[in-house]
Amino acid sequence: MQQHRRPTDRRVLVVGLGRFGSSLALELIERGWEVLGVDSNPRLVQTYADALTHTVIADATDEEALRQVGASQFQRAVVAIGSHLEESILTTSQLVDMGVSTIWAKATSRRHGRILEQVGAHHVVLPEHDMGERVAHLLSGRMLDYVELEEGFSLGKTKAPRALVGRTLRETRVRQRYGVTVVSVKRMGGEFTYATQETVLNKGDVIVVAGRTDDVERFSESA
Repeated sequence: MQQHRRPTDRRVLVVGLGRFGSSLALELIERGWEVLGVDSNPRLVQTYADALTHTVIADATDEEALRQVGASQFQRAVVAIGSHLEESILTTSQLVDMGVSTIWAKATSRRHGRILEQVGAHHVVLPEHDMGERVAHLLSGRMLDYVELEEGFSLGKTKAPRALVGRTLRETRVRQRYGVTVVSVKRMGGEFTYATQETVLNKGDVIVVAGRTDDVERFSESA
């Protein structure tokens, strides 16, 4: 059986130490990664100099500057420059040309994200856009939490509907009736566990369901 192994090279280059980049860099440090933080703003570099493994003042749009900080030696990089579209795209393109094998890039719009993908970014994130969508779903419905895995498919956390309480999931035919799958259950005062067809839902249980976003929303409204 193939085992999942932690990456042996636990170094990452983070370009841009604004709110997104600095939060990500500090979290990686907490998880035991070595982080090289790069920003053209001396104040930001000084702010995080003691917290990160290394910090450098550099213009990441300058290919020679990136080479001097050793960007080509990294397998993983994050381009966290979101507010300056041209700088974001140019930096991503430079890292692609240097052969960085995994590049995450922050985008401020879907159009920005498409351009980043076109120049070679392997993963694009839209933190403000995604958070806005998530909060909208939580405010407008009865879900306790919501995560969109990809466009049109989501996970939703909600309370077990009364109509399903006291019967096994097989008996309730949740998938056939609602178009969603119950993937885990949390009993009152307990922890989340995997759900099976023989799981019986109790009053007060919190469940996580997966399915098309519209179906997940409709199901949560029945809770």
